Amino acid sequence: MYKVYKEVFPSVHRELKYWVDRAEAIPNEELRTQALASIEAKTFHCEGGAIYSVLAGHHAPDVVRFIVAYQTISDYLDNLCDRSTSMDPDDFRMLHESMLDALNPENELKDYYQFREDQEDGGYLGDLVKTCQNVLGKYPQYENVRHHTGKLCALYVDLQVHKHVMEEERIPRLMNWFENHQEEWPDLEWYEFSACTGSTLGIFCLVSYTLGDRIDGRLALQIEKSYFPFMQGLHILLDYYIDQEEDEVEGDLNFCSYYNHDGQMKERFKYFVTQTNEEVSKLPDSNFHQMIHKGLVGMYLADRKVDRLKGAETFVKDLLRVSGRKATFFYYNTKMYHKIKPGRL
Repeated sequence: MYKVYKEVFPSVHRELKYWVDRAEAIPNEELRTQALASIEAKTFHCEGGAIYSVLAGHHAPDVVRFIVAYQTISDYLDNLCDRSTSMDPDDFRMLHESMLDALNPENELKDYYQFREDQEDGGYLGDLVKTCQNVLGKYPQYENVRHHTGKLCALYVDLQVHKHVMEEERIPRLMNWFENHQEEWPDLEWYEFSACTGSTLGIFCLVSYTLGDRIDGRLALQIEKSYFPFMQGLHILLDYYIDQEEDEVEGDLNFCSYYNHDGQMKERFKYFVTQTNEEVSKLPDSNFHQMIHKGLVGMYLADRKVDRLKGAETFVKDLLRVSGRKATFFYYNTKMYHKIKPGRL
């Protein structure tokens, strides 16, 4: 954590400063507004993702550059889709083609805005894509993980398309989508599977081992299995858990609302915690991956928004108990951080 605070976070902020400057130069007002808002509100996404750079040794700067650019694409597109007057699935899929192209260094840039009115971004999205491509293109060993990053990204893109269409179409589309994957994941509900596809952690982990020249086909497969579905699912379910109240007010889709009752939701969260424990223990640097796992639990549950949720006190206590001492450590340290420094971690 000392290395993270002294080296990783400052390098994240340097990278983000560059992209803020680029975003400020976007000609189209709507695109400029959403690009700047996505960085301002979601810097912590880049900070959290960039922790994986410590796995890459002296290649960490390249990992940070990739993760910041890739996560910035994700957050920018999420803003464009969430706050868009468009409900066109073709528009959402075309925008997210940029995330697939970013993982394939040889791909040509596309007209990602072709299905929407706001188009002129001064090359902002294309430059984000090219930054990712340039980093990955320097490392021949990336071929060992390309299949796995592509698979996780394709699932992520599908989710973004299905969950942003017209409200009455969202649930039928998500349920039909899950039917194509249910045989592989019979222990998951459709809304849990959807949550599992919404995280970029698996991609960041794969890229970090790759750039650190520590990857082969066998490890790449194990990373995918260790992160998808349970680690990624836990990540996104926790995110939805803390946003329940505001999503209800705003009328936004929240996967936690599909549990029959709070008791069922708590048991399923416990299941995701224990399954994540089991899966990440199979990885090299298992203590590192456990730190990420426990940190997710502790820091999300310590969010101020949790205090406003019905039954949260019991939920938090029980989930920390099953998650162990490290999660509790992160929980209380995050609580202390919030007292000392205003705003969200």
